[in-house]
Amino acid sequence: MEQAKEKLGQYGQEHVLRYYEQLPEDQKRALLEQVERADLSILRNVGHRPARPGFAEPAQRGIITPLEVMTLSEIEENREALEREGLETIRQGAVGAVLLAGGMGTRLGSEEPKGTYPIGISRNLSIFECIFHNLLDVVRRASAWIHLFVMTSDKNHEETVRFLSQHGFFGYDRGHVHFFKQEMAVSTDYDGKIYMEEKWKMASSPNGNGGWYRSLKKSGLVKLVAAEGIEWFNVFAVDNVLQRIADPVFIGAVLRKGAAVGSKVVSKNAPDEKIGVMCLEDGKPSIIEYYELTEELMNAKDGQGEPAYRYGVILNYLFRRAGLEELEKSELPLHLVEKKIPYLDETGEKVRPERANGYKYENLVLDMIHQMDSCLPFEVARGREFAPVKNLTGADSVDTARALLLENGITL
Repeated sequence: MEQAKEKLGQYGQEHVLRYYEQLPEDQKRALLEQVERADLSILRNVGHRPARPGFAEPAQRGIITPLEVMTLSEIEENREALEREGLETIRQGAVGAVLLAGGMGTRLGSEEPKGTYPIGISRNLSIFECIFHNLLDVVRRASAWIHLFVMTSDKNHEETVRFLSQHGFFGYDRGHVHFFKQEMAVSTDYDGKIYMEEKWKMASSPNGNGGWYRSLKKSGLVKLVAAEGIEWFNVFAVDNVLQRIADPVFIGAVLRKGAAVGSKVVSKNAPDEKIGVMCLEDGKPSIIEYYELTEELMNAKDGQGEPAYRYGVILNYLFRRAGLEELEKSELPLHLVEKKIPYLDETGEKVRPERANGYKYENLVLDMIHQMDSCLPFEVARGREFAPVKNLTGADSVDTARALLLENGITL
């Protein structure tokens, strides 16, 4: 208790213990443990209002230039050789897959983990099942199991493990599936005061997709990684039901180019499509978010007269473990994201705000890319590998994903 008071006092957060004496013993312990785990140093970043949509830090970018992409035509010319190299790397046990599945299906109208959302029409088919079947395709081709690391969060861990266990991991070998929790970051008002979600619990949220490797290390799973000789991680998000995971051709291409990281990309369907694009920033690989694209960048042309910044990322990356270890020696930029954060008011009553009322604190994987020396953007056919499920209706929705699954011969 004294340590908690001292820690909170350093950051002006003494109000966190306001209800402490009213709490039963188990809730007292839970609150003190949360205070002990929390990284409050992030609160030093509060102090300025958003300068671009959703974010609080100023939009300051370096010199942006195009980054050469391995296009579909080049990939097809070398497919057999690239695939052989990738399959051999998988058979050697050097490739692991990391599923970023810490989110909930809130935007889909569900209170369950996003991966459990039913995408089928006439049969039970979840987002998770689509992903596991896609990975099983490669396992069969390589005749080798691939270790799959599933990142959950405090908000969905138990439900995720239970769901996958009940469904027998959709035929995937249980011994090759490993769970770890994403670290959480406290949520605050605009002045940096931590919101209380309950009288015994600070408001918090997952710390962004850029924290995945740090969370993996803290879980202790790196011992398994080292023992199994895993040198590459294919990191991907839960919401793309068509993506190819541990794709041998992708792996072979990154190895052949000697790149520190690979990034699957698609040709954008419109200059203003809401998807980040690959580029060089001050000579290093980087990603420009869609809201940062100026008219000048959107209209820029390459040597062939094509849009210079037309390749968008789909959050499917291949990282070399050695590069990640180097990355851990430095700090990633911290993003302050404006969100609607439920909280207890001065009377202790729960409030669910109708508009943004504070900050969540996140590290982003795009910043991991920018700290690497080289990156290979690897083009994939969006009709075959890009079916994101972000919204209930409209663009990138359940409806558009279902249509693309049907086009690829998957029974719904």
